[in-house]
Amino acid sequence: MYYVYIIKCIDGTLYTGITRNLEKRLFEHNNTEKGAKYTRNRRPVKIVYFKEYPDRSLASKEEFRIKN
Repeated sequence: MYYVYIIKCIDGTLYTGITRNLEKRLFEHNNTEKGAKYTRNRRPVKIVYFKEYPDRSLASKEEFRIKN
């Protein structure tokens, strides 16, 4: 199972990504250097949207659609 997620940064900007483990990824964005470079200076972040997809291909297509 894959998740497409949108997080809101402390400065009000949004970041979209894909993960297999939503809780772990949110922890990484907020607490480690494994979080996206974009979010490192915009902590804390919180999830404002997520949706499950059965495979990476569908999740990637949805992420692309959201970003465009």
